[in-house]
Amino acid sequence: MGKSLVIVESPTKAKTIEKFLGKDFVVTASYGHVRDLPNNASEIPESVKKEKWARLGINVDNSFEPLYVVPDSKKKRVSDLKKLMKGCDQLLLATDEDREGESISWHLLEVLKPKIPVKRLVFHEITKSAIAHSLESTRDVDDNLVRAQETRRIIDRLFGYSVSPLLWKKMAPRLSAGRVQSVAMRLLVERERERIAFRSAIYWDLKAKFAKSDGGGEFEAELSLVDGKRVASGKDFDPQTGKLLEKTKSVLLTEETCKELQRKLSSATPVVKALEQKPYTTRPYPPFTTSTLQQEASRKLRFAAKHTMSVAQTLYENGFITYMRTDSTSLSEEGMGAARSLIEKEFGKEYLHPEKRIYKTKVRNAQEAHEAIRPAGENFVSLEEVKRKVGMEAFRLYELIWMRTLACQMKDATGKRIAIQVAVDDAIFRAAGKTIEFPGFLRAYVEGSDDPEAELADREKILPVVSEGEELAHKGIESLEHQTQPPARYTEGSLIKELERLGIGRPSTWATIVDVVLNRQYAFKKGTALVPTFLASGVTRLMEGHFTYLLDYEFTARLEEDLDAIARGEKDNLNYLKSFYFGNGQVGLQKLVTQGEETIDPREVCGIPIATDKDGTKLEVRIGRYGPFLSDGETRASLPDALPPDELNLEKAHELLETARRGPESLGDHPETGEPVYLKSGRFGPYIQMGEASDDQKPKMVSLLPGMDASEVDFDVAVKLLEFPKSIGNHPETKEEIVVSNGRYGPYIKSGSETRSIPTDDISPLEITIEQAVKLLKEPKRRGRTAQPKALRELGKHPVTEKELTIKSGRYGPYVTDGEINASLPKGAEVAGVTMDDAVNLLEARKAKIAAGGGAPRGKKKTSAKKKSTAKKKSTSKKKTASKKKTTSKKKTSAKKKTSAKKKTSSKKKSTAKKKE
Repeated sequence: MGKSLVIVESPTKAKTIEKFLGKDFVVTASYGHVRDLPNNASEIPESVKKEKWARLGINVDNSFEPLYVVPDSKKKRVSDLKKLMKGCDQLLLATDEDREGESISWHLLEVLKPKIPVKRLVFHEITKSAIAHSLESTRDVDDNLVRAQETRRIIDRLFGYSVSPLLWKKMAPRLSAGRVQSVAMRLLVERERERIAFRSAIYWDLKAKFAKSDGGGEFEAELSLVDGKRVASGKDFDPQTGKLLEKTKSVLLTEETCKELQRKLSSATPVVKALEQKPYTTRPYPPFTTSTLQQEASRKLRFAAKHTMSVAQTLYENGFITYMRTDSTSLSEEGMGAARSLIEKEFGKEYLHPEKRIYKTKVRNAQEAHEAIRPAGENFVSLEEVKRKVGMEAFRLYELIWMRTLACQMKDATGKRIAIQVAVDDAIFRAAGKTIEFPGFLRAYVEGSDDPEAELADREKILPVVSEGEELAHKGIESLEHQTQPPARYTEGSLIKELERLGIGRPSTWATIVDVVLNRQYAFKKGTALVPTFLASGVTRLMEGHFTYLLDYEFTARLEEDLDAIARGEKDNLNYLKSFYFGNGQVGLQKLVTQGEETIDPREVCGIPIATDKDGTKLEVRIGRYGPFLSDGETRASLPDALPPDELNLEKAHELLETARRGPESLGDHPETGEPVYLKSGRFGPYIQMGEASDDQKPKMVSLLPGMDASEVDFDVAVKLLEFPKSIGNHPETKEEIVVSNGRYGPYIKSGSETRSIPTDDISPLEITIEQAVKLLKEPKRRGRTAQPKALRELGKHPVTEKELTIKSGRYGPYVTDGEINASLPKGAEVAGVTMDDAVNLLEARKAKIAAGGGAPRGKKKTSAKKKSTAKKKSTSKKKTASKKKTTSKKKTSAKKKTSAKKKTSSKKKSTAKKKE
């Protein structure tokens, strides 16, 4: 029997599968998709560049035929796969079992064009038994799944590539629109509108402390009724007016009435009026789906959705969990068996539910994997082994999955709910308690808690044993003021939950949706909350006005259902694409874009109304070429990057416009030049400026020293900064001048050809003496920066990795670090105001950027292309020297051909550049 070539997506997955297959199998990775629609003009073949549809990458006039290309980065991989295939008798495609995986397999077939038998391997976990089973039950590539995935890809491309250019023309460059991205953005914007429209209300109530007559058994109770009427709480107010709802039958207590009631009730005798006990039962949660895992990891581990999926992918590819993109809550017999045997071992038989718990998937067509996310195999890998092999972050996520899987097969939690009503004169106070009689599944898993044992204690509220008619002792009554709160902003977890509830998106897309909204600067994080930007508000207003039905939640959900129907072979994808693009009963995308070109007025759509002043002046935020700004028609004011839209009220708008009208205030006149000295804020942070700018002269400007807070800079400090570079005298030995400067990498001294950085922790660059400078110059010169970045604030331990988080002063401003990853603080952020949540989110975002190739972590340098080039030249030079005497005319001819080819390439590049211009 010959060898079989097995192709998967990633090298990690290949390495894991290889362990379970014998020497007759060659396992390799495709590194994701080997071809796709063109990403830019350079990838479009010359043969179709002049076609009207070439920019879209889809021939809308010929059955929506997609233009697939193999990018340059994948050509070598395709070539390597073809070579490997030549030595094999069978091709096994083992990509993931979702639509994306099916699509990768189909593209591999189209590109490799194998002449050997091809089979599709499908498994939802990478274990020995799962791989063996998949080899026994191979199938063909599912054309319906491929067609559904291709339809989604085409619709998304048509939407993005048609609507985004319209946004560039009518609003601002580099904006983007997306079929699901724009709907998710609308959810964030609508919630912010609710917060803007919200009007708070103040209400009061009483809290009393009672005890049994012997002084024991203290408990707290809240005022519930006064004269038989319910006391008003937050739910009784209209969120848009702040007034009590007309339909409510509650009584509103003011501060005055509350204080009066407090005095009156303090002298009355409290009596137990009623006692109620009810048993309760709490059932365990189903095992994780993609959505619930992302939500819970966001709550407990503070993981961004994208990071959760990245860590889950690592666990899956190493064979520790089942496939992580699923909307199914069912468990296989193997999974239930493994969980149940582990429950007996870890918690005892008394915690095991007598029968297997079966969970039914709520989604009609669970399009992804057909099992929930659980630890893989018939024997779950131990928590310690996972921690040892893949690290702390993966361990914490695995622990969530491990415990939730066990909990779903454990007994219910049972207990009693107790309510005591205490009558004090004509008022009724109510105390609620709860006792857990049998914790059941809560011993393993409590949703939203990191420590189930601690949470069990917190969940219990023990009330004393009392009887009806029993007199109690007063221990004090206090009046409390409350204020109604606006609706909470979405977090990543709650946004994904809402998208799932609305039927928008699928397990494989939710994390990407959230990530795109953040990366496109349509939202930023404030703690864990997602705050939409003014840019998001402007784009959403335009989309709502001119692409109304495309932003409709029902329409977007129906589109997902239609894609599911195509995946089941119940709908024709071509008819669907024609209807979406050309229209069928409603205007299609093509005509909507054409109408938008003709009717959208940039002056109208670029303005977001904020308020109208008393004199009728309209204040609005306008979307400009370089970002949003505030305007009253005459004055423009820049907006802080991290200003939430609901905080830009009339008062704040006046403050920003007044500051803009005044311009920067002078700290004073320079004692030598007499010119005004300003503290300004620029693109790269605060700086000092002396004098005004003019056409023929640029004023002197100096940056603040690293770690220096703008609020601490007074006139004297500013004058001293303006002295840089300054001479502090001559070196006593060399007689050369010593100059102090503030450079790109911080303050330093220079004397002749010698330079040294000034360690700002020990020496003030503003007050440095000759003696200190000489001592520094005598120290050996070190390569790179000599001084460690100054620690500005210790934040404590990371909640997941347990690494110490510190805010430090860097060359480009303050940043947060865990010792490995550095993440800059947002422009204008105050060091003192950074919370642990903020720091964790910044590090997660930076980590995701590094993973996507956007930067190297601390201590890991990127390979220098220049060095590679030099090394290559040296190698070539050696070869040439060694073979100099053996040079033949044949080689000369070859060299000529190469030179000619180079010239052609150069000519082609120039031609392309000219076209772009």
